[in-house]
Amino acid sequence: MRDRLISAKHTTRYALKNGFHHEIAIKFHHEGAPTSILPRATRGRMQEGSDLRVLRGGKVFLMAEPKSPLDVLIVGGGNAGLCAAITARCAGARVLLLESATKDLRGGNSRHTRNIRAMHKAATAYLTGPYGEEEFWEDLLQVTGGETNEHLARLTIRASEELGEWMPANGVRWQGSLRGTLHLGRTNLFMLGGGKAMVNAYYNAASRLGIEVAYESEVRELKIGDKEFLSAVAICNGAAREFNAKAIVVASGGFEANIPWLKEYWGEAADNFIIRGTKHNQGQMLKELLQHGAKPVGNPRGCHAVALDARAPKFDGGIVTRLDSVPFGIVVNKEIKRFYDEGEDFWPKRYAIWGKLIAEQPDQIAYSIVDAKALPLFMPSVFPPVKAGSIAELAAALGLDPSALVAVVDKFNREVRPGAFDPASLDSCRTEGLHPPKSHWARAIDTPPYYGYPLRPGITFTYLGVTVDEQARVIMQGDRPAKNIFAAGEVMAGNILGKGYLGGFGLTIGSVFGRIAGREAARYAIS
Repeated sequence: MRDRLISAKHTTRYALKNGFHHEIAIKFHHEGAPTSILPRATRGRMQEGSDLRVLRGGKVFLMAEPKSPLDVLIVGGGNAGLCAAITARCAGARVLLLESATKDLRGGNSRHTRNIRAMHKAATAYLTGPYGEEEFWEDLLQVTGGETNEHLARLTIRASEELGEWMPANGVRWQGSLRGTLHLGRTNLFMLGGGKAMVNAYYNAASRLGIEVAYESEVRELKIGDKEFLSAVAICNGAAREFNAKAIVVASGGFEANIPWLKEYWGEAADNFIIRGTKHNQGQMLKELLQHGAKPVGNPRGCHAVALDARAPKFDGGIVTRLDSVPFGIVVNKEIKRFYDEGEDFWPKRYAIWGKLIAEQPDQIAYSIVDAKALPLFMPSVFPPVKAGSIAELAAALGLDPSALVAVVDKFNREVRPGAFDPASLDSCRTEGLHPPKSHWARAIDTPPYYGYPLRPGITFTYLGVTVDEQARVIMQGDRPAKNIFAAGEVMAGNILGKGYLGGFGLTIGSVFGRIAGREAARYAIS
């Protein structure tokens, strides 16, 4: 059995505060079972005759009586879940959103975003020129190497054109592109106040629309029968509650914060990964859907992973810990060997491969080396660079062999060929006779002071997910869609991102499929 109730001869009722800030009735049973198996705080809230639920894994929780059925249950309070909730509510559905984080940390990885990639036909006050469907598609095709569902990808691209108006209609404000963001001023819209302001705007919109929100509410189990969602069991402030709904939208992210799960595919190397976003993305809903027969999609080792400052915190460091220095210098591993072309393509098309590249290096560590003339060209990390008057001194400060780093830099400098340096184009500054080459923006590292950043793999989200169709319905084994189970955001992004990444595109996928999932879930629920 997936769970069991400890039955009783006697029952009593008492009230317990839950995530909706009002009293609910809880019924408990016990049959001579020692209350010592419960947490002390739980024992203190019990009365004689209590209902307990033992969830998978053996944890015991107070069990609240099911609440009256909802139209649409949203699991996950980030961008995708909020877009789904707002859309479903505007379609007339009664909506409840469950967010596992506290109110202060709500929003998942969306809190750390900064911009969104969107199709548009002309320049605007915030975009410097047009970005049409075919160019968008070619950009995606290039970074994924063709590992994408073209039908869903083009659907996303076309639907993204509506976001420039839909997002401000729900409280988001735009601003011009930021300095150092590298070639995004034409393709991406920037949120004033970043992702945190966007999330707050959406929660304000949800409140105005009458959407119920429960914080610190982590869904642990889904009850699904014959490809149909029946109910969800969540832990809400220490009590297990069962929520019935006519439809569910799963928008609870990937499994990047679940280190043991990452180790299944990456081994011990995963211990050295830094998780850029929320610690709450444990992949529980992904695991539940797969166990219930959802068709998987995406490479289990695939992920959006960037070069992150190695001094960043293990979780939730956000976008300010990312390093964009790579195209303007060289990168070496702990053995002081270059291992990839730092100037292969524009940074928004390549920055998300560098985390995986570093993950494949010894001890998952690398070092970005630049000189004084490169420093003004990129957005700095929140941590200051290591600074030195010579390459040998910089190596010593980074804990590297000085003579070896001097030799690598000298060889690189000798192979740099003259060209017209232009950070805004794929310029003619390159190396010759060097392996790996540097294809663009190659300039001699010869202007002191010199700077170095230690780098670690920074995981944003994982690509393993569930297969969906154009209605955001989860596809089950046998290639048949679930009746009332929808997915949006990182949990289904692997349909479109088989590998690689485009800057700001994760938010696009979450926004588009969040709106589709909300619309279709509401249509099913109230039809």
